[in-house]
Amino acid sequence: MLGSLSAFEQAWLFILLSVVMHVSWNLMARQVDPKADFLWWGLLGHIVLLGGYGLYHLAQVDWSWELAGLISVTAIANSLYFLSLRQAYALAPVAFVYPIARSSPILVAIWAWWLFDEYLSMVAIIGILISVLGLWLLGNTAKHNPNPKVLLWTLAAAFFTSIYSLSDKAISQQITSFSALVGVVTIGYFSAWVGLTIYRKRHCESIIPKTRPNTLVWLLGSLFIGTAYALIILAMQTLPTAYVVSMSNLGILLAVVISILFFNDKAHLKLKIISTFLVITGLAILGAS
Repeated sequence: MLGSLSAFEQAWLFILLSVVMHVSWNLMARQVDPKADFLWWGLLGHIVLLGGYGLYHLAQVDWSWELAGLISVTAIANSLYFLSLRQAYALAPVAFVYPIARSSPILVAIWAWWLFDEYLSMVAIIGILISVLGLWLLGNTAKHNPNPKVLLWTLAAAFFTSIYSLSDKAISQQITSFSALVGVVTIGYFSAWVGLTIYRKRHCESIIPKTRPNTLVWLLGSLFIGTAYALIILAMQTLPTAYVVSMSNLGILLAVVISILFFNDKAHLKLKIISTFLVITGLAILGAS
């Protein structure tokens, strides 16, 4: 089936599959007791369920010092991203933090232009800026106590997203196998899980959260959290980095619509509609550029 699709069509299929998985695990995370520390459990679940499979296939690729360095950069950036996200989540709700943390495409565009000579048209840049504005407005529809530290940690998460996105792009040019990319994700997630575990040891009552998510939620979330990420790296083999990262934010919009329709999340409804329209408009401009 994939053989009948062009490289561009395959890349879009990977993005859409990733979006569905990303939305699924994020909605699951919103329903889980914050004390369960869903990120900790989700990363652990990926390592246990898919880690061996991914690492086995990653071991089969042609290794080089450059590839090892790129995977190390991704692993370190992933760790710092999840730690920043964890700190931000401790101070503000997911609905505020996550959209702003995902406003990294403009940084990605700058790094990609500098490192990979990936030139985006002015129309594409305008599309990215409009979508980022929509994400910021969307984040501000969530109730939270204003705290400069929240914004600092959230922007840190966005910055580290841009770093691992660029190293992922370089990795995607050397590893073409989805199975091996799952191994790349596993190394990054193991590093992030160790970082979260150290954080819990220093700042929480116990290393292992006292509660854990529902078993089905945990299993599905664990399967989706890493698979969605590997699909995004796969799409980077064909499409510009900033394009892929921007389009992956379609998942945030889908999560908003589902929250409104099925979870009766009607707070600041008009602003949510406006911000959603802005993100869709920006992504449509980017897609047409």
